[in-house]
Amino acid sequence: MPHHIDYPTVGIIGLGYVGLPLAVQFIRGGCQVIGFDIDEHKVSAINAGRAYIKSVPAAVIAEAAATRRLTATTDSTLLASADAIVICVPTPLTAHREPDLSFITRTAETLAPRLRRGQLVSLESTTYPGTTEEELIPRLERGSGLRAGLDFHVVYSPEREDPGNPNFGTRDIPKVIGGLTADCLAAGVALYQHAVQTLVPVSSLRVAEATKLVENIFRCVNIAMVNELKIVFDAMGLDVWEVLDAAKTKPFGFMKFEPGPGLGGHCIPIDPFYLTWKAREFGVQTKFIELAGDINTSMPRYVVTRLLEALSDAGKPLRGANILLLGLAYKKNVDDPRESPTFAIWDLLRARQAQVLFHDPHIPVAPPMREYPAYAGTPSVPLTAEVLAQSDAVVICTAHDSIDYAFVVQHAPLVIDTRNVCAGLPAELVSDKVTKA
Repeated sequence: MPHHIDYPTVGIIGLGYVGLPLAVQFIRGGCQVIGFDIDEHKVSAINAGRAYIKSVPAAVIAEAAATRRLTATTDSTLLASADAIVICVPTPLTAHREPDLSFITRTAETLAPRLRRGQLVSLESTTYPGTTEEELIPRLERGSGLRAGLDFHVVYSPEREDPGNPNFGTRDIPKVIGGLTADCLAAGVALYQHAVQTLVPVSSLRVAEATKLVENIFRCVNIAMVNELKIVFDAMGLDVWEVLDAAKTKPFGFMKFEPGPGLGGHCIPIDPFYLTWKAREFGVQTKFIELAGDINTSMPRYVVTRLLEALSDAGKPLRGANILLLGLAYKKNVDDPRESPTFAIWDLLRARQAQVLFHDPHIPVAPPMREYPAYAGTPSVPLTAEVLAQSDAVVICTAHDSIDYAFVVQHAPLVIDTRNVCAGLPAELVSDKVTKA
């Protein structure tokens, strides 16, 4: 991208939880944005001025669409009109925990024939070190006949979205950028300064790719540690949350992580295994990462075991029981269900022939999920005294602030609390009803 373009036209490929908030920030920074997505429903919503992600203000989308500052399309030929193209597509795992780069490779093959001299291509999708140079650039060069670093610029800049965080939005979170060349890096800085306040240039594409993995591996490993401690302390009759609260009073050398029913979101359950896969190429094992992954993915089964035990103590079998799951989102106060452990719990309960309903104030209908297609279209039930009373047990999977947990405990016969949200309720209310898991 020529450095003299003060307010570039930015093409963003992928209008999901990363691409759409980024588009908003580029618009606020004075840029024109063309959004590309294969999902016609998203394209239609944007062009009609509607937002479909809770963290993106609907008024902003409506105004941007009305003024044509933001347009959405499924027509890839329009990519040629953008000065910079930012790729924000998913990077899931296969069933064997190996990287699925098909979204990146297909995007590259679609983009390549439309690529022109002077354009900047930025990859934001989380992936292993080497992806941009080994997978993206060769496809762009083959399909365009142009040379990366000479005819067009390439950078890698990992997304750092934290949906639901009131203190840090897209513009506030420092942005790491690595370039193929020094000129590529300069072009990347010139682009992203329109959308993000603080930029963090690094020496290479691979350093930028590795940075995002380190951030998520750090969280994955520490969450696995406290999840394991929860199981150990439960066996000892200790409250892991009380232990952690006491430990965090140390003003140095300790950072509190909280246990839960498993890991969710697109990043932490998936990204560490990208490094695990790539490390094999160098003959290196990632035992710590793999162990953490095993612990975290086992937590839904542990929750179901605790539920089974609590039902058994009440003289009820799990088979045929009416179970209400509170929270389908992967974290509190968001509408994002990606990789939510609630789906794994739901699946385990259905396999044991329990009758399962869910309530989530942010997700009115269960969306299609790659691993759990059977639950798509299931509606969230209202959280009424009648619904709670008709349940044999309620499992709190997500700690949404808008849920009245005292009301839940008051009307439900049994509550399995995986998030410790009932800790502040009166002891006489929770004593015989609430089981921590």
